[in-house]
Amino acid sequence: MSLDQVQPPVGPATTATRIPRKRMSLWSLYTRRFVRNKPAVAGIVIFILLVLFSVVAPLIAKYDHVELDFLNLSSPPSAEHWFGTTSAGNDTFAQVAIGLQRSLMIAVSVSVGTTILSAIVGTAAAYFGGMIERGILLVIHFLMVIPTFLILALISNDAGGDWRVISLILILTGWFFPARVIWTMALPLRESEYVNAARYMGVPGMKIVMRHLIPNIGSLLVINFALGVVTAVMAETGLSFLGFGVKIPDVSLGSLIGYGANTITSAPWLFYFPAGALTLLTVSMALVADGLRDALDPTSAAGGQA
Repeated sequence: MSLDQVQPPVGPATTATRIPRKRMSLWSLYTRRFVRNKPAVAGIVIFILLVLFSVVAPLIAKYDHVELDFLNLSSPPSAEHWFGTTSAGNDTFAQVAIGLQRSLMIAVSVSVGTTILSAIVGTAAAYFGGMIERGILLVIHFLMVIPTFLILALISNDAGGDWRVISLILILTGWFFPARVIWTMALPLRESEYVNAARYMGVPGMKIVMRHLIPNIGSLLVINFALGVVTAVMAETGLSFLGFGVKIPDVSLGSLIGYGANTITSAPWLFYFPAGALTLLTVSMALVADGLRDALDPTSAAGGQA
């Protein structure tokens, strides 16, 4: 047998196996794992539909949310008023759309603010250590024992229910819980090789925090943002339900639910429509947060094999 007979033929099949595979990017891997989580996909679809409803519904509504129809007082859902009317003649469809829009604006702004503030404070405390770390943790632990709901109620009531003031108060009273978690997650990173290398090269401390520590806990921040939307919505709803949040003529889901709870037997549509919108919003964001956690966690098997 000759040497040519024992050597395998070189053809398209063998040369194809020698071509290296193209590496999948990290975001492609995350996206593929997230898409395989069906409840998470359903959650983000519901959330997008709610956002579209809050934007489009006021444009197609027959009545403005403050406009009164004196010929239809406490009327049930009909062709003229799709979600019925209040006892004063307000169109519930327009009110739910504007209330959802306002609750979304408060929730997203509060979640963004608390995520950014907690990320900076938590990672700075972990990196600098020493007196700075002890001082920041002392402030965080002190704020954690203060009854923040009473402070929220008092300040928002004095502000006249302005949603901007409510958002600012929710940010200032909601950053320290996630900051405590972020500090714990950032502790192992301050002794990592890239952080030590940047420190030896003379890079300023805050630049190390912003360029190295915060990006390496980005997955945690994304999950905190999604959960922060749910927390902010529930906090605003609780304040408005008790009369300390958004006030007339402005509306939110919480204020609409608070008003509808008083008429649930005589006019149940005033309660069920805003309560249904609130339920869809919180459930959808909870599903998205759960899907993000599974997609970004390398130890999770919920996302499947990507």
